[in-house]
Amino acid sequence: MFRTSWIDYIHGLQDRICAALEAEDGQARFHEDAWQRAEGGGGRTRVIANGAVFEKGGVNTSVVFGPVTDAMRTHLRIDGANWFACGLSLVLHPRNPFVPTVHCNYRMFELSDDAGHVTDRWFGGGTDLTPYYLFDEDARHFHGVYKDVCDRFDPAFYPNFKKACDDYFVNTHRSGERRGIGGIFYDYQRATPDKPTEFWMNFGMACGDAFIEAYGPIVARRKEMPYTDENRHWQEIRRGRYTEFNLVHDRGTLFGLKTGGRIESILMSLPPTVRFEYDHRPSPGSPEDDLLQACLHPRDWLETPLSDEERAEWARRSNSC
Repeated sequence: MFRTSWIDYIHGLQDRICAALEAEDGQARFHEDAWQRAEGGGGRTRVIANGAVFEKGGVNTSVVFGPVTDAMRTHLRIDGANWFACGLSLVLHPRNPFVPTVHCNYRMFELSDDAGHVTDRWFGGGTDLTPYYLFDEDARHFHGVYKDVCDRFDPAFYPNFKKACDDYFVNTHRSGERRGIGGIFYDYQRATPDKPTEFWMNFGMACGDAFIEAYGPIVARRKEMPYTDENRHWQEIRRGRYTEFNLVHDRGTLFGLKTGGRIESILMSLPPTVRFEYDHRPSPGSPEDDLLQACLHPRDWLETPLSDEERAEWARRSNSC
């Protein structure tokens, strides 16, 4: 029952997000590549490229399963006879440096014994924002949307999951430099007497449903801002940091590689163009340095809540997406 409900939701979410993003871009359309996995299951990889807004992006779903291998036990620290995973994962790399990159992932994972009985089940996911230039109002809106979702389920969720996001999406090899300005992130959430499986499934669905509300108005507000070659140069520097995290630290990437995942789907998250320049440092006090400082020192974006007028403006933009 849980598998069927979650699979149906994930596929529907993919359809709704892709439709909204195509409308926002106004030019490009998603290309779907349906694939099957020899070991069990398959997925729908949907890619958008060379659009008016989105230079590259993907909204992928997968329903995959198979036997637990020795490599999975060693590298992923899981045990059992068989595993099952279903989720949606998206990454969008806009062309305009003033529109942030965004990542979103919501998933359910199960382990079962040889007889097919589920022995463990957990949920994980999150949505995080990676701007190239910092606009406080964008950050406050984005974080505010997910705080509202979290608060409907448990007031402790947002501060805990916001911190987990700041602590996870970090290039530890660069003195604790975060990939972006975060959002929420949670993993290994199992059923308890007060929070049964239905609770975590409903929470994941609410977070997935909030994606367009959180991200769409930011795209609409920034996508027509004029930019320079220097702005693009900085964007590609920061895209390099994004690439470093995904290839060095990201557990989802490692899971896909260790389970024989489809390489085109796994590496879909990488940006189309990047720069790796030796010891690049932005000028102190510049807009580029402001972004870097926010990545080095995570902020409480909701310390000053949005005013009623600001919330109404963001809501208007959300309704138009």
